[in-house]
Amino acid sequence: MTANIDNEVVAGFGDEWSRFDQTALTEEELGRMFDNYFSIFPWEKLPENAVGFDLGCGSGRWAKLVAPRVGKLHLFDPSEDALAVAKRNLASAENVEFAQAGADNIPLDDASCDFGYSLGVLHHIPDTEAGMRACIAKLKPGAPFLVYLYYSFDNRPAWFRLIWRMSNAIRAAVCRMPHGPRYVISQIFAILLYWPLARTAFLLEKLGMNVESFPLSQYRHNSFYVMRNDALDRFGTRLEQRFSKSEITAMMERCGLKNITFSTTSFWTAVGFKAEPEAGGSALATVINCCFDFGNRQRSSRTIACCAADR
Repeated sequence: MTANIDNEVVAGFGDEWSRFDQTALTEEELGRMFDNYFSIFPWEKLPENAVGFDLGCGSGRWAKLVAPRVGKLHLFDPSEDALAVAKRNLASAENVEFAQAGADNIPLDDASCDFGYSLGVLHHIPDTEAGMRACIAKLKPGAPFLVYLYYSFDNRPAWFRLIWRMSNAIRAAVCRMPHGPRYVISQIFAILLYWPLARTAFLLEKLGMNVESFPLSQYRHNSFYVMRNDALDRFGTRLEQRFSKSEITAMMERCGLKNITFSTTSFWTAVGFKAEPEAGGSALATVINCCFDFGNRQRSSRTIACCAADR
């Protein structure tokens, strides 16, 4: 069976988190970024001393704020370099455990966790839905799962999507490069594109204008450090997949989640709860899941991969 992982992507993120270990972030900025994702997370529904997992923990920046709120947090990442950064950032936390693992080899018992989350990760693996299903398998019935997946600009005008297509053509070239040149070019983009556009959006907003559709307006309140990090993330990643809100909803439901809620920021961030098993329905569910797994392996139109011939 082919592993649900792209080793070039893993190496790229190891390089990214080694360069941007998040220590330059202020607590205030990290808190704002955290709230963009976790504002819809149902903390009040977690049991006391809840046990959960962070799949694709990267630098551990989210885990740093989750760990104090729970009993135990498992951090998984397929990159050894990323885990090294996360371990440094959570060195003072006593309720965390680390393991080098991806979506297809999560070292937890099924139905053992009270919550889970995976932010900005599952769209960077070959089979996003299979990765999500693997996460849901580790949750207890009724447990919440928070996910962030790249949106397909389904809530944006046509001209916005055209700009993205142009930027994606550039990404297709940059992501083929070795890590060093890839990093340098991404930083040039941060200087020439991210910072000017973000600051322009900031000023226009101050003048009372609606800037939600202004390119890179989401960075108008962020530091240049975050822009530099995200420029490398955007232009240096070899594999990404994008989904509409309706596609994400359907995917989450097929994976066994219900009561799905979407955030109004960070498109698309969503949370759902693992459904209670239906009596006598487990065999049918297994057949259905296998059918969906097969169907998803046949779909490749949403996968935007650089150097596909190399893999």
